[in-house]
Amino acid sequence: MNIKLGKYLAVLPLLSLLVACAQLGQLEAQDTDIRKMTQSAETYSDHTKLSNYYDNLAKEMVVKVAEKKESLEEYEDHSYYYGRQGQDFRSHTEANIRYYEQALSDVTRQADLHRKIAAELLQRDYAGSAETPEQDGKYQIKAKLNSDANSLPIRAQ
Repeated sequence: MNIKLGKYLAVLPLLSLLVACAQLGQLEAQDTDIRKMTQSAETYSDHTKLSNYYDNLAKEMVVKVAEKKESLEEYEDHSYYYGRQGQDFRSHTEANIRYYEQALSDVTRQADLHRKIAAELLQRDYAGSAETPEQDGKYQIKAKLNSDANSLPIRAQ
């Protein structure tokens, strides 16, 4: 029975390593699609969708970092279970943590950028909507400006 437990504990780090590598490949595939969306984004709505996408991705990264840190803590608490493969497991988990923290930083920066662009587009659209082509010539300002400089009151100081 002790041999079965040893085999199980030897296989466990390898399986977690494979799962971690599979997750990294998914991110790279999604990255290509999001680049296309980013390049074609022109409107307030497009940039808002992108900022929401990056915000959701950041939430996922926070969860992944927490999972990896929990896994690393489990290893450090019970490193004697892992044997020789333990150091590999530890270094790989630390590398994953660094990767996900960097990815979190990148997606947060992207979300902020698209939020800023969306705000600028909204402000530009809001400011531009007051002057529509249909209004040209319909309304005239009926205020008379007094341009006579002599009529201004002069105060003695």
